[in-house]
Amino acid sequence: MKSSTKDQAEGKFHQVKGKIKEVVGEIVDNPKWEAEGAGEKMAGQVQEKVGQIKKVWEK
Repeated sequence: MKSSTKDQAEGKFHQVKGKIKEVVGEIVDNPKWEAEGAGEKMAGQVQEKVGQIKKVWEK
């Protein structure tokens, strides 16, 4: 698997994982989980963008 594809896939995974943490944090009223989820979601978005940029440069 190319590194760009791997970054995009891992980025999506972290976005989903972060969203789940965020929602669970809201449900159980745990601000720490909400913050962790939001941070992980954002990191996933960045990683996905890095993958997209790598894909452009590979061409």
